[in-house]
Amino acid sequence: MKAKIKIADYLALKNILFLDVATREDAISKLVSNLDIKAKIDKKVFYKAVIARENIVSTGVGMGVAIPHAKMEDIPDFFISIGVQKQEGLGWDAIDKSLVHLVFLIGGPHERKEEYLQILSHLTAIIKNDLLRKKIMKSSSQEEILALLQQC
Repeated sequence: MKAKIKIADYLALKNILFLDVATREDAISKLVSNLDIKAKIDKKVFYKAVIARENIVSTGVGMGVAIPHAKMEDIPDFFISIGVQKQEGLGWDAIDKSLVHLVFLIGGPHERKEEYLQILSHLTAIIKNDLLRKKIMKSSSQEEILALLQQC
């Protein structure tokens, strides 16, 4: 049996950002341009893939959260980047019509669908935990957010 997925294992401290942007495209752009991952990926191509996916159907999952993502053949391993929009929420066409304050950007290899679904499932469980979601929103540092997610 595989070890339980831990979101913190896919997250580097530098990939946690406090955002102050106006649109979902700005949020995605900032998260992508700031990516600090081991793999050398074409950030422009990745950004376009995330936006193309977003244009199919919104990744605003409700509760003030969005999970934009893209899987590509040239990405060797999964990674997550988190954006916290403390001020004005972002319009994201979320299923519950709420404005988005937490963005979890996921990237990874196209062929590893099972691992992707496990990551998404675990991330969804974290998001549904009201107390944890609010603690992430109220965090004042990258270290604080990473420590919260290391407990999950």
